[in-house]
Amino acid sequence: MTSVARIPCTIVTGFLGSGKTTLIRHILENANGRRLAVIVNEFGDIGIDGEILKGCGDAACPEENIVELANGCLCCTVADEFVPALDAILSRRPAVEHIVIETSGLALPKPLVQAFNWPAIKGRVTVDGVVAVVDGAALANGQVSADLDALTRQRQADSALDHDDPIEEVFEDQIACADLVVLNKRDLLDAAGAERATAAIANALPRSVRVVTVADGKVDPAAMLGLGVGTEDDIENRKTHHDDELDHDHDDFDSFVVEVGEIADPALLAKRIGDLAEGQNVLRVKGFAAVAGKPMRLLVQAVGARVSHYYDRPWGTLESRSGYLVVIGLKGLDRRAVTSALSG
Repeated sequence: MTSVARIPCTIVTGFLGSGKTTLIRHILENANGRRLAVIVNEFGDIGIDGEILKGCGDAACPEENIVELANGCLCCTVADEFVPALDAILSRRPAVEHIVIETSGLALPKPLVQAFNWPAIKGRVTVDGVVAVVDGAALANGQVSADLDALTRQRQADSALDHDDPIEEVFEDQIACADLVVLNKRDLLDAAGAERATAAIANALPRSVRVVTVADGKVDPAAMLGLGVGTEDDIENRKTHHDDELDHDHDDFDSFVVEVGEIADPALLAKRIGDLAEGQNVLRVKGFAAVAGKPMRLLVQAVGARVSHYYDRPWGTLESRSGYLVVIGLKGLDRRAVTSALSG
């Protein structure tokens, strides 16, 4: 009896704002005919990352091959979310040749990789490799994500506070499971900064893992897809902070959605977002807005005080020109102040 080849899956992990979605979009746009599918796991109620990926309109990965899971962290909801998503993807015709899974920025990859040994999954798919995307500019500044000054001040002010805060533990757990590390945002680094970022990764890596340095997530698909590691067979050897825990949670973070009416000036919205990063514990803002007099949708992404925006596609004929922004930050965000600043 001929065995059926298992479909390879690449798990893309990385902290908030590291550039995972940008990297995956680049892969989709350079698939060279390979039939791909993507599972996007959001942290929040609205699928911004899925919308960004669907906007690339590549025939290699049509919209129906992009599955969004926004009801919880994949590493916490494997049975309820991941298995049905796989079932849907594997039933597609023509058959999918490779699956890319984008975890949320708060996800721990190890429980997800372990799920590939479940009987309902093991015979059909395999983990081609775990790719950890890291923010090179943040690492060069001694942080795992951009603009965590508030957290740094808190750590310095409280001598009783554990040095290994949860954010750093999430970062270290992602690195511990990686088969490939992508040092992103090279364009924001000078030579000294690149050296500091590379050293920070080397210090976090528990074993020899290839590191590639890129700008704008532009990784050669051949370097990322086809690693052939079969990570699920080695995952128990990859030690993380959460190995002795039955469960984990994300109680140190908060997220919510702010509706944004039509705006007149993208630069003014970007300034408001940047000011929030300085005055509130906001880690990440991403979403869309409608600009008066413009037929194109404005895509907005912010990591700390670094804000970027560009027009990604025309608004659909039947689509409401309404904008929304997903805000992610440390627990205790002043939602009223943030909402007022963004929607005012």
